[in-house]
Amino acid sequence: MIEFIDVHRRFGSTTAVDGVSLRVDEGELCVLLGPSGCGKTTLLRMVNRLVEPTSGTIRVRGRDVMKEDPVALRRSIGYVIQNVGLFPHRTVAENIATTPNLLGMGKRAIAARIEELLLLVKLDPRRYRDRYPAQLSGGEAQRVGVARALAADPPLLLMDEPFGAIDPINRAAIREEFLELQRRLRKTILFVSHDIPEALHLADRIALMRAGRIEQHGPPPKLLANPATEFVARFFGAGRRTLLLDALRASDAIDPGIPPPDSPAVGADASLHEVLLALLAGRSERIGVMGDDGASLGTVTLRSIRNRVAGLTASNPEEREWG
Repeated sequence: MIEFIDVHRRFGSTTAVDGVSLRVDEGELCVLLGPSGCGKTTLLRMVNRLVEPTSGTIRVRGRDVMKEDPVALRRSIGYVIQNVGLFPHRTVAENIATTPNLLGMGKRAIAARIEELLLLVKLDPRRYRDRYPAQLSGGEAQRVGVARALAADPPLLLMDEPFGAIDPINRAAIREEFLELQRRLRKTILFVSHDIPEALHLADRIALMRAGRIEQHGPPPKLLANPATEFVARFFGAGRRTLLLDALRASDAIDPGIPPPDSPAVGADASLHEVLLALLAGRSERIGVMGDDGASLGTVTLRSIRNRVAGLTASNPEEREWG
């Protein structure tokens, strides 16, 4: 879906992106993670040509973005930023309708799409359709921003620290809602963040950047269990062991079998950290795991957690000791 091939971006004597090669597959949520100034936002903004590469190639769905009309390219890609960027003089409905209007969709189709999207982001159309951005809370405005990005049903979303301006309680809630939405829609998403727990929670894969380069790219548990460089290990810190349990899910450590009738149960997406605490606090030696349909998928035990962690850390002597 997105492919960066030896991409560079220089601003005068400063190199913001330094030879990045990266592939984001269709339906994947890839988080660009790293400290401030590492080049992650510049890399993201090159996808829709808000910034153009100095050299290298960027392809979206196999097509070189530099050979595309930039206006048409931007209309085909959803874009969500930290401060939302809603037009203050337009209502919620008018904001969501921006790209559909530019694409020439009919009025009835646009009205239906607005209602569908407001329901999708859990805002009552009757209450919110005619409000202005100044009448929205931060979380509500961010939901409208996501709805606007989805209005033309783009296959690709670019998200630049979209939840950064929201208070911690509402941020956690909207992040869960967004993850639920992504499970349903399976968009391809390139997501910029400097928040480690957020990246671990959302990402299918993380590209950890430093000084314009990618230090390591892969599923969150891989970066935590087997950091490729000293920088990666230091970035996640001494708490990598706990973070690894946060990044792994109950579905990653399932033992076959039917749980005892009186045993507690969790969803497949519960973190192994949550499961471990429940096992240590409870009387049962195993916890049932349920699918979205409520059917039993098996159980998790202390042994299955140990085996899962040991399998990930087998090639890392530093971590093997606690597996």
